[in-house]
Amino acid sequence: MLNRRTLRTKIMQSLFSFEQCKEANYQLALNQLEDFFQPDLNSMEVQNKELLKSQRKLAKNTIEKYFHSGTTPTTTDESVNNAVADAITVYNNRVAKDFSFFRKNMISEVERLNDYYRSVLNLLIQFADLAAEEKKLNFSNFIQLPWIKAFRDHAELFGKTSKGTVTWNGKSDQVKNWFTSILKPNEEFQKFCQLASPSFEDQQTIMKHVVRKLIIGKTDINDYFEQEDIRWAEDKDIIKSLVDKTLKSLTEENRSVQLEKISLDWEDDKLFMEKLFEKAVAIESAHKELIANNTKNWEVERLPLTDRITLEMAISELIHFPNIPVKVSINEYIEMSKHYSTPKSSQFINGILDVIAKELIAAGVVKKSGRGLIDNK
Repeated sequence: MLNRRTLRTKIMQSLFSFEQCKEANYQLALNQLEDFFQPDLNSMEVQNKELLKSQRKLAKNTIEKYFHSGTTPTTTDESVNNAVADAITVYNNRVAKDFSFFRKNMISEVERLNDYYRSVLNLLIQFADLAAEEKKLNFSNFIQLPWIKAFRDHAELFGKTSKGTVTWNGKSDQVKNWFTSILKPNEEFQKFCQLASPSFEDQQTIMKHVVRKLIIGKTDINDYFEQEDIRWAEDKDIIKSLVDKTLKSLTEENRSVQLEKISLDWEDDKLFMEKLFEKAVAIESAHKELIANNTKNWEVERLPLTDRITLEMAISELIHFPNIPVKVSINEYIEMSKHYSTPKSSQFINGILDVIAKELIAAGVVKKSGRGLIDNK
């Protein structure tokens, strides 16, 4: 089951990608101005190259001032003003489109985790079906595994796979190749199939082995998921945890499986993600200055991008989520920085957030209520 730390990580990844797109859009705006003031090679009129060169320089300086101050400065050259205004409009439209995409995509990425989780379980059934078709070798120990039967009997496993992001329909040749090249020749799998009467412990062991080593291990199957899921390096640990819990739900006494939920309250988690993403993107300039004032007078833009995003997310959470205790928020972002930033970032984030939190509380900007008051002394 997903926790809020995983959701924060998804938000951070989306914010990181969004910031990279903003930088790319900025370069496109500069390129647009560069192209606008190039000589027209198709014109019959003589081109004033020196004038165009000075206009390019003026246009570039003007748009840079816009991105630094947020206001559009005007020049005495109406042509430059119009070109800059047009470039800014195109930039803002692209940024708005990217914002909508990443806001929606981070939700879709979490929802697709459910598909990947169920596709791993379904792949075990596919392997059992192929094992049953074998004429020369006896794979009955694998075919008769209680988990295989429980998966087949579980209507929800097949009935609620959302939109089938990862299914095996139409991929029979690929699945058969995995069965032939990965599962069949595996030494542990062969030993299990040769057991005269495998115990329940033997059965548990082979199920874990197939999932952890052959499906989510360093094999072509894992490579396939990596191609399907850009975040697979992080997501596979979540999938492995969900599958492990599903396997453990079947016991010698109870031969049914319990499917795991991605979230206890997905609607609430989804609102959390959307709100935090939006607030971090729209963080006030005063709070950016608060970061700069506490980072040895560095400009916020000069910080490593992951550190800046982490700090902006943390400040947004402190201010806009009254039910989350201050210490909880700070600890979560310290832990996140350990995995996704520079080696010394966690200490840096810890020190800066501690100071900023105290300043925001003293200013009355951070106001906690309910569960947010816990450990808030």
